Amino acid sequence: MRIHRFFTSHPLQNGLQITLEEEPSHHINQVLRLRAGDNVALFNTDGEEYGATLTQVSKQKVTATIGELIKHEAKSNLAIHLILGISRGERMDFAIQKATELGVNHITPVLTDRCVVKLNETKSTRRQAHWRRIVINACEQSGRCRIPVVDKPVEYGSALSSIEGATTILLDHRSRFTLHQIDAPQSSLSILIGPEGGLTSNERQLAIKKGFVGVRLGPRVMRTETAPLAAIAAVQTIWGDFSC
Repeated sequence: MRIHRFFTSHPLQNGLQITLEEEPSHHINQVLRLRAGDNVALFNTDGEEYGATLTQVSKQKVTATIGELIKHEAKSNLAIHLILGISRGERMDFAIQKATELGVNHITPVLTDRCVVKLNETKSTRRQAHWRRIVINACEQSGRCRIPVVDKPVEYGSALSSIEGATTILLDHRSRFTLHQIDAPQSSLSILIGPEGGLTSNERQLAIKKGFVGVRLGPRVMRTETAPLAAIAAVQTIWGDFSC
């Protein structure tokens, strides 16, 4: 029987009893219809997953007693930072969900000249919370125990200026370089990908001035929701943990 996994912000230790947050509690009680005595798996941001037994399941609250450590997720040998131009609705959600499943560590949504999405401070905060829920759900589904960081949307120039100490690549079908022609990253890699319509010429030039290397992934032009998945899968295969 499948054991359902849930993220919690609580510290986890054998023998502790915790009250789960509203979202996992609702899913346990209203969606899955689990009962007291059922077993689940819990993980937090420490990279560890524990077995747990539900001790109370009601509309008011769901509690669980923590059991044995199931696994400790080692950090990947390649930390991947995805800097992604914001696209509309489901496209952005899909890209973030699949990037999480593929092992990305950090996601920075950026506002570029060709972004069709306009966000004020309130909408930015709401969108960040929405994306974080997508990331958590993707971790629960994919077996990950480490939650990727999801930044609040930032302006393009600010995003580029904040990157330090990483190999940086710009996905650009015009480039003459492929992944095999650039230096292997030491431990971290930042991947910059534009929104629908791509980056402008000025934005590409700014990235190059900041040290980004243009890289193409084959002869085809990919959609904004496809490009991150292809890029992450490729770098994970060449330098990351796909060989583990």
